[in-house]
Amino acid sequence: MGALTKRATVYFDPVMHRALQHKALDTSRSLSDVVNDAVRNSLNEDAEDLAVFEERISEPLVSYEEVLKELKANGRL
Repeated sequence: MGALTKRATVYFDPVMHRALQHKALDTSRSLSDVVNDAVRNSLNEDAEDLAVFEERISEPLVSYEEVLKELKANGRL
């Protein structure tokens, strides 16, 4: 482990832990690497979502009810 890594205790459901162990073995990586990649991917997805929200901030809001009415009017519901 690199000098810049931090240690944390994380509690996994036993089935989840077993699945992570298998994935680590199947990919020849450590369990920490598998978990770090999963967390990194999740944070990247969040950052992408926030960027899209920022791009669309000036668009008008459409209520759920309006969407349902439009779907019914177009015969999709």
